[in-house]
Amino acid sequence: MGNCCGKESTDNKKAVDINDIKVDDKPKRKNSYTKDPTNLPSSGKSEDQETGSGGKERHIHALYDYDARTQDDLSFKKGDVLILLEQGDEENEDWWYAKHTDPSYKNQKFEGYVPRNYVAVEDTLETQEWYFGSITRKEAERNLLARGNEVGVFLIRASEACPGSIVLSIKDFDKTKGECVKHYKMRNMDDGGVYIAARRPFKSVIELVEHYKGQADGLCRALKSACPRAAPVMSDLSRETKDAWEIDRESLQLNTKLGSGQFGEVWKGKWNKTTDVAIKTLKPGTMSQQAFLAEAQIMKQCRHDKLVRLYAVCSKEEPIYIVTELLRDSLLNYLREGEGRYLKFPDMVDMAGQIASGMAYLERSKMIHRDLAARNVLIGDGDVNPIVKVADFGLSKVIEDDEYCPSSAGTKFPIKWTAPEAAMYQRFTIKSDVWSYGILLVELTTRGQVPYPGMSNREVLEQVPRGYRMPRPENCSNHMYEIILKCWDKSEEMRPTFEFLWTFFDDYFVSTEPNYQESK
Repeated sequence: MGNCCGKESTDNKKAVDINDIKVDDKPKRKNSYTKDPTNLPSSGKSEDQETGSGGKERHIHALYDYDARTQDDLSFKKGDVLILLEQGDEENEDWWYAKHTDPSYKNQKFEGYVPRNYVAVEDTLETQEWYFGSITRKEAERNLLARGNEVGVFLIRASEACPGSIVLSIKDFDKTKGECVKHYKMRNMDDGGVYIAARRPFKSVIELVEHYKGQADGLCRALKSACPRAAPVMSDLSRETKDAWEIDRESLQLNTKLGSGQFGEVWKGKWNKTTDVAIKTLKPGTMSQQAFLAEAQIMKQCRHDKLVRLYAVCSKEEPIYIVTELLRDSLLNYLREGEGRYLKFPDMVDMAGQIASGMAYLERSKMIHRDLAARNVLIGDGDVNPIVKVADFGLSKVIEDDEYCPSSAGTKFPIKWTAPEAAMYQRFTIKSDVWSYGILLVELTTRGQVPYPGMSNREVLEQVPRGYRMPRPENCSNHMYEIILKCWDKSEEMRPTFEFLWTFFDDYFVSTEPNYQESK
């Protein structure tokens, strides 16, 4: 038998729980929007059968319901089997062309474009409802610990530490820890089989799952049901808006006003009468069309599950419209007026990690946010831990407002969130974003309190360069405060990277405070 990495445990009587295995050199993780590197056949079929070579008809399985958004799209329901007519190329990999196998399908249209992340090729693990692909260990735990999930709910995911391998994650209950998640690495055999415990090999992953549904047989418990999951965020409004994303403003309906700020308003609306979106309307004169389009072109290319997705713009006349994915509220409102008022420290750590993950992507992409704050982080529907995403990255760069310029003492400029070198010398870098992240952590742990309470902008500009730093908030641990102070280092070079911050908060209760116990 072979395995992809590491040596098999000599204890074959009990399956190996990898909860406490620590990888010294942590590899870069694949974001959940990337293709799953395994794409393993689920039934042991040959590669020719899997890819449909030799002109064989290929089928794809619908993983979620989808209602057509344009005349070129194809509607389908979860579980439908479609015939793949054309697979997307590198330039248009997000949309495939398919047709229904059932001629009696109620929809009058029988073929059209389907979103790639809503379907899976037959005879691959992607077709299984329990296979979550390339998600991180933390994301697996967030899904499994969601409210309503019973003990025994499980999922299977691609391994972070060992590319090519997969991991079984199960919701368990421990007398000491309470609800928790156990992780079991599957080993690959030379003949294509898999196993968790060497004494119990299986021909396929499906066979393994079916076996452990009937009995624990060395696992923490028997598998019960697949972990439920929501439909993924669409990459674009439609196939047409992928590149030609300047859309007709007549295609938008502004239905409910969600909020307003110094530069415009945010509305809940619909595109093409089919798709819920958020629409940001910018006040006339806020920015030039040319500057905005240049920056928006970059923003459009940013794809990460912790960044708010930019779908389209209406920039040919004012007010400029920015169309994005719809989330329910800003983090600031959530902390001050919503359920965030009762947020517990582990939830704060989880949110800190999610935000750092999105910013680490911008860091790798050589992008700067310039206005990172709780007001520019949006919150989506979650279960135990809500999903947070970074919004408005890059927009402050093209805002034309004298009172927002660092050279002005106007109140509109977010002095309390801005690094000293940016506030005084207009030197914006990813390290000035790290400073702002430290301020955001204070907002998080004070549940939305304004930074530097009792101090004016002028006092902040005077005192911070001299070495003043906010004291540790009551709900902030010593370890978190140490990181906050590092984010506020006077020397830009000494501030941590977002990649480090992401790793720090993702592993917080494993490497930093393993004995942390939440007070009742």
